[in-house]
Amino acid sequence: MPRTVGAADLLEFAAATAEAHGVPPADARLLGDTLVTAELWGHPSHGVLRLPWYLARLATGATAAVAAPEVVSDNGAVLVVDGRDGLGQVLTDQAVTWGVERARRHGISAVAVRNSGHFGTAAYFTRRAAEQGCVALLITNASPAMAPWGGREKRVGTNPWSIAAPGGRYGTVVMDIANTAVARGKIYHAKERGEPLPEGWAADADGAPTTDPRRAIEGLILPMAGHKGYAISFMFDVLAGVLTGSSFGSAVVGPYRPAGRSGAGHLLICIDIRSMADPADFEKRMEALIEETKSTPTAPGTAEVFVPGEPEIRTAERLRSEGIPLADDTWASLADVAATTAVPLPLPRTP
Repeated sequence: MPRTVGAADLLEFAAATAEAHGVPPADARLLGDTLVTAELWGHPSHGVLRLPWYLARLATGATAAVAAPEVVSDNGAVLVVDGRDGLGQVLTDQAVTWGVERARRHGISAVAVRNSGHFGTAAYFTRRAAEQGCVALLITNASPAMAPWGGREKRVGTNPWSIAAPGGRYGTVVMDIANTAVARGKIYHAKERGEPLPEGWAADADGAPTTDPRRAIEGLILPMAGHKGYAISFMFDVLAGVLTGSSFGSAVVGPYRPAGRSGAGHLLICIDIRSMADPADFEKRMEALIEETKSTPTAPGTAEVFVPGEPEIRTAERLRSEGIPLADDTWASLADVAATTAVPLPLPRTP
């Protein structure tokens, strides 16, 4: 039976365990906040089940506990940074700071980060840029998960991306998707919950369709929209891997492997709204688009039309009050972390 933990307690635990691995306090809290925020948004696939993965990589030295990014080239609107194997969350947070500041100066900016680690949920970072008056696009490459269209060996990552924009009185609208039928983390989450996968998500190591998450982890995740998902992922590896000077293709190492340089690359593009339009007018136009979309007559069985990012905010409001449910396997892995770091587990809420 899932245990329910308060968001603040879970954040304190995650941050303390990262500090125990040598991560500076502010960076440790950022790491914890990205994981707990994913839980609050209803995406446990990117939540605290990943904490032991990140800590294992810190323990082996595959990830540097203290991020020390180095500027490779600075052309004003375009900045290239070597992450030197730091935590992806810390490096991407810094990229947002750089990207927004340079977009304000130049109208648009591109920040390329090479030799980074997995950064978790992309929307966490694009939301930050949108809240500062930018439209932001963030893409990353990832370790191989899908086969090229027509192939049967995984060579291409899920290579997720996010776009966020201010939505006036509706807050931030944000899209965050992988280019596979499902994010890899959802396969791991299904395994932890002991649940079968929906058909069409994955294939086993021989390329045969499977609903067994354990076989899917050893096999392939299928692309979204057939060949289109494969093509998008391939081109995003061009932008996030090849162009940034980072690893690409099968050379990228995933966060679930405790050893080996990650080599993940990220590309953040920020557009300062003021460079194209009056911000107040932009917000009015966004509100009009949102209202038109949400007023669409609903299909049978649908109570309400949502715009991108809205379900996550609704879920977060509920889970902040109710607490975050954790699967038994996730709780067991956190208990192992607690034993290793001597950080007490958060107390579950009583039903």
